[in-house]
Amino acid sequence: MGLAALWLLAGLLAVRQAAAVLRLPPDERLTDLETWIGDEGVLHVGGSLYDGDSFTGTPFSGLVLKPLTRAAEQSLGVAWTFGTLLLVVVLGLVVARALPGPVSRRTSLIAAPLAISLLVLSLPVRNTFTLGQTSIIPVLLVVLTVLPRTSGRQTGVLIGVAAALQPALLLFAVVLWCIGRRRAAALAGATFAVCSALAWAVMPRDSWTYWVHHIGGAGLGAPADSLANQSLHGLLLRIGLEGPVELALLAVLAVAVAVLGLRRAVHYAQDGQPLLAAAITGSVALAVSPTSWQHQQLWILLAVVGRVGRRGSDRLVWPVLVVLAMSLNRTALLPDIEILGHIGYNAPLLAALAAACVVPFLSRTSPHWDAPEPTPVAEPARGRFVWVPLLRFIKRPLSRPNLMLELMLIRVGYFAYSWIRGHAPDERSLAEGHGHQVLSLEGWLHIDIEHWFNAIVADTSWLKHFMNWYYSTFHFLIPLSLLAWLYLRRPATYRWARTPLAFATLLALIGFWLYPLAPPRLMGLGYVDTAHGPQDLNNPDFGALTKLSNQYAAMPSLHVGWSLWCGVVIAIVAPYVWAKVLGILYPLLTTAVIVGTANHYVLDALGGAAIVSAGFGLQYLLLGVGRRPHEEAPPLSAAVGAAVARARGLVPGLVRQRDGQHDDAAPAGEGHPAADGPQKGDQPRVEQHDQRV
Repeated sequence: MGLAALWLLAGLLAVRQAAAVLRLPPDERLTDLETWIGDEGVLHVGGSLYDGDSFTGTPFSGLVLKPLTRAAEQSLGVAWTFGTLLLVVVLGLVVARALPGPVSRRTSLIAAPLAISLLVLSLPVRNTFTLGQTSIIPVLLVVLTVLPRTSGRQTGVLIGVAAALQPALLLFAVVLWCIGRRRAAALAGATFAVCSALAWAVMPRDSWTYWVHHIGGAGLGAPADSLANQSLHGLLLRIGLEGPVELALLAVLAVAVAVLGLRRAVHYAQDGQPLLAAAITGSVALAVSPTSWQHQQLWILLAVVGRVGRRGSDRLVWPVLVVLAMSLNRTALLPDIEILGHIGYNAPLLAALAAACVVPFLSRTSPHWDAPEPTPVAEPARGRFVWVPLLRFIKRPLSRPNLMLELMLIRVGYFAYSWIRGHAPDERSLAEGHGHQVLSLEGWLHIDIEHWFNAIVADTSWLKHFMNWYYSTFHFLIPLSLLAWLYLRRPATYRWARTPLAFATLLALIGFWLYPLAPPRLMGLGYVDTAHGPQDLNNPDFGALTKLSNQYAAMPSLHVGWSLWCGVVIAIVAPYVWAKVLGILYPLLTTAVIVGTANHYVLDALGGAAIVSAGFGLQYLLLGVGRRPHEEAPPLSAAVGAAVARARGLVPGLVRQRDGQHDDAAPAGEGHPAADGPQKGDQPRVEQHDQRV
């Protein structure tokens, strides 16, 4: 059933991508392909292919792909689109077949649909579909060489043809030479030379323009300093270097990256990981090429096959990082902050450099290749009802989660939340109609205090400024600070607390979609927007006053929901009474602020409380986790210190229990605390778990 679902998902994603291209008007689809075709086909275009600097391929590309481009012209891109889709499917199947062994039967079954899905979702493939590019072909030609039954002669020819289409791929011939396959390397170079000579004989003017005037295509296409060019050359130009200084620094960096990256590729090729070696070599080619456009960056995605990390909980960090960098745009990856913006804008290049030169991929001879250090887990908790939990197959981790993975998931989760909230229904008449419904219900319940309280706040200067500052500051500051403190000091409670928070946020998004609601400040009933002043409700664009989110996403109030979650967690974990009191007061003060500033109704606050309650209820229903763990792992500083001490052989690798705390860095075979803590009248219990993967 699960395998069928994966294949169905892969098929739906592939069809959706093809449909997205074919739905475009004929003059907007396959825009780069138009530069290949011209008025009479590639070989009969008026003048040189490079007159307009829009054609960036090699002359050999224009020669051999003429029939395909003519077919694309005649079929309005339908055949070209489905041909590209077929290439993606074949590439996914080849990648799944080329995984380094030994591969379990389960992995081999899910590898193909998973690879196809990741390829279709990636920005390079989506860009290739939209523009009508051919960059999948050289990738497929090279990846075919890593299959076990590909002979040396076939390897040389395939790499030579790929290099004739994309010259930087000649680096694969260097790798072949270094691993001792010199006959295949020489054949690759000869094939490249023959293909280029054939193109020169048929298209001498274009060949001269490409190889001599533009020195291998440098300067063709978009400006080299544009963000689309993810190469070292493009990066140096974007930071302001130019002329001889830029060229000299580029030469030094390119040589360093090529030497280090190709040595790593040779190592992993000899280690029995040819697909990873191909991904590293392709990443080197992207970095050192004069131009590396988005549709050429598929090599980076292939680097997900490398295994990184000794612990099982760390294995997902590198694949998730690469998939996110290759599938999401800059705004989804990092917040819109100037310093982080430079990282986001150059994320593909940084990922390529990391894959080529930095990431310590495991060797197949490593003891952690097949047996990573296991993550201690607890068996599904038993609820007081026989049917709780519903997800009995989930074993809950007890150790501190990987920080990098947590930060990535939080960032992407918040981006998804912002996107869904911003695209929720925002019809003004519907939202205002719901606002009148809420006011009528509050009047019937005698809790319609919004207008009275808002007038008091608007007329009291210090109170107005305090509430405006509180509303814009604490909504993110307190939850993020609490999550960080739990991660560092109470890792088991962190896992227990973050799940209902995620559930509550998801329920809030459903509420935004199903019940768009105009806040009091946008109802035109005399409420004062204390933060932005009076709004011109006759202006249809008044909702763009913040340009940040959907102004009609008011029910439920996540300000109250998140603050109530914080209050519950603080009241439970705080060691002092005064801290518990502050935790209880925090959601009450937040409720006063959202009502006083005319951003929410009282019922919105009740809705926020309801989704948090439902979040904790869903956690108990699905996982059986009702109470926070009684025993905690030691603080992060203590765990790091213990790990360093063990590495030096100063502390025996034993589980230590002291003052109700448990070491989450226990070695395999030792016990770990149960996540739910002791039941009433029982002693704290330690469950024994099989540590084998």
